[in-house]
Parts: sequence; structure tokens; C-alpha cells
Amino acid sequence: MNWLELTSLMPLLLVASISVILLLLIAFVRDHKLICWVTCIGFSMAAYLAFTDMGNTAQQVTPLLIIDDFSRLLGGVVLLVSLACAWMSYAYLETADEISEEYYILLSLAALGACVLVASNHFASMFIGLELMSVSLFAMVGYMAHSKQQTNTTLEAGVKYMVLSGVSSSFLLFGVALIYAYAGNLSIDLQVVAGGPQLQSGYFVVGSALLLVGVAFKMSWIPFHMWTPDVYQGAPAPVTGFLAGAVKVAVFAFAMRWLMMAQGDYLDLLLLGLTVMAVLSMVMGNLLALRQNNLKRLLGYSSIAHMGYVIVTLAASATHGATTLSTALEGAGIYLLTYASMTMLAFAVISQLAAQDRRFESGTLVHYEGLLFQQPLLASCLILAMLALAGMPLTAGFIGKYYLVLVAVDSQLWLLLGLLVLGSSLGLYYYLRVILVLCKTPVSDRQLVLGTSEKLLLLLLAATTLWLGLYPTPVIEWVQLAIA
Repeated sequence: MNWLELTSLMPLLLVASISVILLLLIAFVRDHKLICWVTCIGFSMAAYLAFTDMGNTAQQVTPLLIIDDFSRLLGGVVLLVSLACAWMSYAYLETADEISEEYYILLSLAALGACVLVASNHFASMFIGLELMSVSLFAMVGYMAHSKQQTNTTLEAGVKYMVLSGVSSSFLLFGVALIYAYAGNLSIDLQVVAGGPQLQSGYFVVGSALLLVGVAFKMSWIPFHMWTPDVYQGAPAPVTGFLAGAVKVAVFAFAMRWLMMAQGDYLDLLLLGLTVMAVLSMVMGNLLALRQNNLKRLLGYSSIAHMGYVIVTLAASATHGATTLSTALEGAGIYLLTYASMTMLAFAVISQLAAQDRRFESGTLVHYEGLLFQQPLLASCLILAMLALAGMPLTAGFIGKYYLVLVAVDSQLWLLLGLLVLGSSLGLYYYLRVILVLCKTPVSDRQLVLGTSEKLLLLLLAATTLWLGLYPTPVIEWVQLAIA
């Protein structure tokens, strides 16, 4: 490994060092605020290195990882989401009756796995990154299982995520084994090795289908969505934010890189599978969200619909036209950025509310009645997040939806375009329903107090959501540079 390759790995090395530093700190000093500060500073530095390195030459670091502008951009997004999760976790864990310091070790390991997954150029590194992220999340989802403040849904969520994540990993690993049996190597470009252990192409088709099923589990695409609403409801709010933001971005980044390399007749089969999952996710995700009374479950079904929307870019990239591929990748990158910002804003509000009253994440929407009059900043940020998720103009969600429509029209995916419009129309109902609940007359006098750091986090996330809607040009240029 030369110096350029080593320096290109600095964001990953820095994230990996966070967990080691935290282990040493916890062994000598148990200070929740110090541990949180160290974690946030580490994530900030790693994200800064990732973004400032954009524009440099791509580095193939061993056959396992490729550090190019694509991995730098989306890896930086993962790190910023992790930073927001660590930031919002402080107030949440400070009021909990659980030991809080070890949580940040798990968060740093999950972020490291997500960054490895984004930069994977090989099925071996993909599986290592995916499992590192997933195993850390097993413990994070059930972290509050023994807390007297939580309901039994926390332990249930942890077990469900562990079991179904293991099932999805089994599908994915068996698919990779079949692809290896056909091609003779584990490189993501799927080039067949001369004289390698080549089998019939049917093994390759089945392996690719199983690999897609494994990805679909992680992305919550219907019919592989069963874990999503229960895990979203039962997991601590900051962990749910990480699941909705960083995990989705990392897994989709790998799916994009894999399908960019794919070629051959089996692409038609993958395109058919993606189309079916897109149709089901866009329609069923929105329909199931209509009847939800718990805000976290509502956002869980909403995420299913949004991940269905983004399949449009994968279906378009499978056509492999030069213009279509460029537009599809650009649309996917911008949508992932906008979705991460508005989702993190919503979960930051829920986390701050749950830190003061756990019923805000375990109870129904009734607990949110009159929030606009009792805590205007929290309610305004949640309203902004709902409007952005609905795709309203002047918000990040509008820019993301605009690019998806552009991709669908450019690729002539008229069925998916129609369902995208229909799903967005259905989404308006339940997003506006939340806003109406916030604006109702308060039913009780609640004293909700926000600290300075919590206010700063909310303002930064709200400003990002508005900035992406009002002046998205710099972000669009970053995405274009990343896919060039």
C-alpha cells in the first residue's frame, strides 16, 4: 500500500479509531458528556476529510475498497448522519436509566461498517461492512431493553431485527457464493476468470436474484419489509434515525455500484424484480401509513414508500444508456442526500421530545396535540420535516422528487412515474394529519425545556433541509462530480 492509498483511507481509519479511543476512555473515565464530545468530534473530522478529498484521483486500495468521489460523497453523508445521531443521543441517554457510554462505541462501529459498505468494490468487503454495521445495530436497537422507561416493544424490536437481518444476510451470502461458483472471483465487476470454476448461467441468475433479495431486506422493499415498522417503533429514537438515514444510504450506495457493473441478459430479470418491488413499496407503504397512530411507525411505513421511489433510479440505470445512466445516478445521489436531511430532522425532534417524556415515541399522535403552542421550535421543525417528506416546494423533498420525476421521464418508466405521483398524493394525507395534530389546542400544560445544544442541532438540520430546497446548486455540483 502506497502513501496515496493510505491517505485516502483516512476517514475510515479515523472512524475506526473512535471506537478504540472510546474503549480506553471508558476504562478510566466514565463521563457521558466527554464520550459524546469525542464521538462527535471524530465524526466531524472524518466527514471533513471525506468532503475535502473530493476531486482527487480514485484510489483502488487492494481489490476490496475503492475510494473515489462516489464513496467520498456518500461516505461523508453517512458520517454526518452518524454525527447527528450521536448529538441527539446525548439528551436521550442522559435521562435514561441505562449505562450510556458503551452506546457510542456501537454507533462508531456501525458507522465504520456503513462507510466500508459504501466504498466496497468486492463482495468480501461488502459482507464485512454489512455485518459490522448489522451486528452493532442488533445491540443498539435493543439497548434500552432492560430500562424501566421503555415498553416491551424494545426487546421485541431487537430480536426481530437480529433474526430478520440474519435471514437477509443468509440470502445475500448464498447469492454471492453462487456468483463466485459461476465467475470464479468475488470482484463486483463480475468478470469471469479465464479457466475459473464456470457453471451454467442459471447459477449466476439465481445468485444475482438472491443478492437482490438480501439488499431488499436491508432497504425495506416490500415484500421484505416485515421488520421495519416494529423496529422503528421499538428502537430508541436516535437509533431509528440511524436506521432510516445511514443504513439506507450505505446499502443503496452498494446497490448502485453493483448494478452499474452488471451486464447481460439477467439484467431484464433484475429490472423486473426492481419494478415489482417499486410498485408494491410505493403503493403499500403509503396505504399502510394512512392508518398509523404512532409517529415512528408512520415514519417506518413512509420510509418503505420513499425507498420504493428511489428504485426508479436503479431501474433507469439498468437500461445502461449513457445519458440515462448519468441522470439516474445523479437523481439517486441527490435523493439520498435530501432524504437523509429531512428524515434526521424528524427523528431529532422525536429524540428531544422522548428525552423528556418516553410516551412521545411509544404512544400515539395524541401526545403531540398542541405542541406548536407549548414548544414552537420543536413543532416548527417537525412541521418542516413533514412538508419536506411530502415533497413541498422550497424544501429538500421537492428537489429529490423533482429529480426522480426527471429520471422516470428520461427513461420512459411511465408506470413507475404514475405510481410515484400517486404515492406522493397519498403521502400528503398522513403528513398533513401530523401537522394538524401539532396545531390543535393543547390538552394539558406540559413543560418542555430544550438545552442550547439541542436547539443548535435542530436549527442546523432545519437550515440544511431548507438550504437544499432553496439553493441546491452546490450539492448538485458535488453529486455530478461524484458520478463523473
